[in-house]
Amino acid sequence: MFYHDYELGKSSMVLTKDLFKLKPGESFIITADTETDPHVVDAIARAAFALDAKPMVIWTASGLGCGKVLDSFLPSKPLTAALKEADAWVELNNKWIFYSTIYDTAIKENKKLRYLNLVGMTPGMMTRLIGRVDYPVLKTFLWEIVEMTKNAKHIHFTTPAGTDLEFDNAKDSKGKPDPNHPTLFEFGDASTPGAHMLAGQIAWAPDLDSINGLLVFDGAVDPPCRKLEEPIRLTIKKGTVTKIEGGKQAVQFEIWLKSFNDPQMFRLAHASYGFNPGAHLSGDIVEDERIWGCTEWGLGNIGAILITPDGIPGASHSDGICLNTSVWLDGKQIMDKGQMIDSRLAELAHKLGH
Repeated sequence: MFYHDYELGKSSMVLTKDLFKLKPGESFIITADTETDPHVVDAIARAAFALDAKPMVIWTASGLGCGKVLDSFLPSKPLTAALKEADAWVELNNKWIFYSTIYDTAIKENKKLRYLNLVGMTPGMMTRLIGRVDYPVLKTFLWEIVEMTKNAKHIHFTTPAGTDLEFDNAKDSKGKPDPNHPTLFEFGDASTPGAHMLAGQIAWAPDLDSINGLLVFDGAVDPPCRKLEEPIRLTIKKGTVTKIEGGKQAVQFEIWLKSFNDPQMFRLAHASYGFNPGAHLSGDIVEDERIWGCTEWGLGNIGAILITPDGIPGASHSDGICLNTSVWLDGKQIMDKGQMIDSRLAELAHKLGH
């Protein structure tokens, strides 16, 4: 295993200085579980301390699931209390606290908290996905796609694996983008209060009842499968999964969804684009959902950052990856099998190595 010690040092400084913009005296909590790489934890803590911030590392055992499944497993009260007083929080847990009641309470009650989701981060991922990113070009690229996507009424996705899905964006009474369904522009910037994600993703909750067609995951599904050995095919009617087909991992996924006895677990939660120039299929969902040219769909719990003000609660959450996506916005194709064909987007993509 490679620890990328020099590169990890640079990436951790980019994270703490450029993305979090930590100031002297700020309290900076790093959460990790027993599946987290300690090299990443230590490098980030050292970088924060070098900036005269006050890092605090909280290690916990690894749960058997993610999100609200962890409410009764983790020491919820003391962990929530610490997060409610922190200035900044980076989550490295492999079994993520994100979308748990701990997370929901901290974000809701600590109005100054700056949260960044880096669950499952490894030294290699830190290097590829943070330290080597051309942030100014990526920011311009992502912003242009955000504007195109949020202003579209009808969207169509296909993939070589068989995805053929159509849906409408949520609009207000005047036909404008619904402010209660924001399009999240994930640039990795955690310098402002609220929840932030690793750079290279655009996510939004469309008009969920309008989603119909075939959704084929051929990259990863996490939880419970992680990297896929064979595709999982989902039939979608009005935003709900009505049939799951495939091999043993499809059976595993369906059993996992049913285990919660919660109808929301069979509802689609959000759509996403992946555009981090350094991402490749690794089995870690944070990297996998940022593979260049993929699309990703969530199922289950919908956070308040996607549908305001309270989201739609679900027992847990899973994300599935569709590789090499083709995209049409109101009938105009902007991406073909993961490659940009819009001239302006193609120019920016070339600068980023794609």
